[in-house]
Amino acid sequence: MQNTFGTASGRSIRAGNRVRLLATAVFLGSATVSAPFLQPAFAQSFSFSNVVVEGNARVDTATIVNYAGIKRGDEVSAAALNDAYQRIANSGLFETVELVPQGSTLLIRVQEYPIVNVINFEGNKRLKDEVLSGLVKSQSRRVYSPSLAEADAAAIAETYRVSGRIAATVTPKIIRRSENRVDLVFEVTEGRVVEVERLSFSGNRAFSDRRLRQVLETKQAGFLRTIIQRDTFIAERLDLDKQLLTDFYLSRGYVDFQILDATAEVSRERDATFVTFTVREGLPFKIGATSTVSEVEGVDAAEFEAVQKIRSGQTYTPAVIETNITRMENLALRKGLNFIRIEPRITRNERGQMLDVQFAIVRGERVFVERIDIEGNATTLDQVIRRQFRTVEGDPFNPREIRQSAERIRALGFFSDAQVNTEPGSAADQVVVNVDVEEQPTGSLSFGLSYSVADGPGFNIGFSETNFLGRGQRLSLSLASGTDNQNSAFSFTEPALLGRDLSFSVGGYYRTSNSDNSLYDTRNIGLTTGIGFPVGDQSQLDLRLRVSKDRISDYTGDSPIIEREIDRGELMTGSLGYTYEYDTRITGLNPKGGILLRFGQDFAGLGGDTKYIQTSALALAETKVLSEEVTIRSIFEGGLISSLGDEGSRVTERYFGNGKIRGFESNGIGPRDGSDNDALGGNAFAVARFEADFPLGLPEEYGITGGAFLDVGSVWSLDDTAGLAGTVDDSFKPRATVGFSVFWTTPIGPLRFNFTHAVKKEELDEEQTFDLTISTNF
Repeated sequence: MQNTFGTASGRSIRAGNRVRLLATAVFLGSATVSAPFLQPAFAQSFSFSNVVVEGNARVDTATIVNYAGIKRGDEVSAAALNDAYQRIANSGLFETVELVPQGSTLLIRVQEYPIVNVINFEGNKRLKDEVLSGLVKSQSRRVYSPSLAEADAAAIAETYRVSGRIAATVTPKIIRRSENRVDLVFEVTEGRVVEVERLSFSGNRAFSDRRLRQVLETKQAGFLRTIIQRDTFIAERLDLDKQLLTDFYLSRGYVDFQILDATAEVSRERDATFVTFTVREGLPFKIGATSTVSEVEGVDAAEFEAVQKIRSGQTYTPAVIETNITRMENLALRKGLNFIRIEPRITRNERGQMLDVQFAIVRGERVFVERIDIEGNATTLDQVIRRQFRTVEGDPFNPREIRQSAERIRALGFFSDAQVNTEPGSAADQVVVNVDVEEQPTGSLSFGLSYSVADGPGFNIGFSETNFLGRGQRLSLSLASGTDNQNSAFSFTEPALLGRDLSFSVGGYYRTSNSDNSLYDTRNIGLTTGIGFPVGDQSQLDLRLRVSKDRISDYTGDSPIIEREIDRGELMTGSLGYTYEYDTRITGLNPKGGILLRFGQDFAGLGGDTKYIQTSALALAETKVLSEEVTIRSIFEGGLISSLGDEGSRVTERYFGNGKIRGFESNGIGPRDGSDNDALGGNAFAVARFEADFPLGLPEEYGITGGAFLDVGSVWSLDDTAGLAGTVDDSFKPRATVGFSVFWTTPIGPLRFNFTHAVKKEELDEEQTFDLTISTNF
């Protein structure tokens, strides 16, 4: 006997019908012989004084008779015999069943289902036997069940479908063995991965298909389709894509946006799909007039309006409204006003495409949080999840705060799924918050290769764990080596010191280098520790302490400046520093871009051999233009080392502009000394970078885009300028380069090709007109 997936049920049913018809024919024949002058056969009745069962080996006779439900001496109609047959057949224990009346004896002849000897899989390559074994419910040394085997085949086929192989088929077959045993074999035809051959949109006017494809999780197949698997079609991913597309439009003021349809048509060969999103964009709206009113006695609306950060004319987004509501509700909590809610009331102005927003302060329901139940966290400690809540048991219930807590839990990155729901508590004024999470791996071990024209080939090994011991702590170890440098480091971070919004970190590093443009080696060893905490919605302050040892050795040049620095020997530095950062991109209120401001200082001289103040600053602004297909970016960055005391800075502390000003080799600009023009670096650097990233007109799925840039900057200033040939020129001399970049996302890693030209340089500068960088992890 052979059962095939998709047809086994039908065959079983047909086989069962044949048996039933045979039994009924026997009933009718017996009735005709024994009572030829009675009513028609279907009206005959039987009475059995004995029931005999044949063919059973494992199932007790009493069990089969009990299934039949026929008692000795009772009159039984043909319909009742058919019902008895159905009960025995539907027990799932027998392959065939026959009920044969023999005068006053009813013979029940059965053939039991065989025992499964072994379970094998054939034809599977992408999914190993171990994976498939975990999907099937059929077991060795258990009774074979055709329906269970078909369910197992369906489960295997579903797993292939989810991985993008919707053409996969699974056929369960049995091989007869002796002693009523069978081998159960699942024959798998995996088929090809179903790719998204075309990903298109209908109804979009404001944004191109290329821009919208960047939003979606689903990607379109390109010419590297045999290597890149991002274009695999997964039906469940369409729901995520629809949500991403909706969020994209809402964040840009399209409050009436709708997805009318999302279809995925499969090709005749079932190896490709054509996905189409039909949308209705509507019109973009901006925020018009804003106001705040209080409907709670004793609450001054002006105080709440003062904490708003919303202005007329900015793009309307749900995030802007939610952020301002949170600010006002937090103010209510600080003032001890419980059960205060902020209701946004929107008035549309169709002609001006404006939305007037009124924030109403209202009294909410008196409901309290009875308890917070957490399930599904086998590794992560409860406290890691609980500290994402600003609410604890007994606090007033705030639905908005619960939703934001759920977002914070998902943002941890520890869980593949996190659901936060509420249900009524033990009383009418109580609610229970249920948190159900599904954990995912949080550690990674990476091996990488890199290459750049400046540094040559290199490799790196890294280990990182973002949820160390389930405590939410971060641990990382890394080792990188190139042609001229080696770098090893470790770091540990506790994100919630003493259960507060205060991070604590400790780390260390060991670096050695032998620059191409210098005739000396350096070694740096250091330990760092620090704390960080937010000082606003978009700002952060970090405090740090560093202890390091720096050495210069093996100098083969003739610069007296470097020789004097080497004569100082290995120097120890103890420094205390801080960094303040303001980043509007954190909240995502402006999806087109944002600004980043960073300012920091390190004060060296807390013991050790060096004394200086190092100051650094960075300002970045970026935005998207031309229907968000082009990103323009401006970056201004600078640094200054102010030496204290008689001793000045050394090359291990000074700036060289590497990576800051493109178009020059490593250590290729700045003051120089010696017959070999050794790079000395500088106590100051400043650079302005202007960049634009844009498509090249190639299909988006190729992963090739372009960029253009202009860099202007310089490295200057020394404490010691007495060089080999007199005074070293350490004055400010600006350099300027223009360039074009090609970015290519490939299976072996992201590639960047830089083509540069120095429009302003100095005589001793080392220009680099081409640069290639590649980095990949395994």
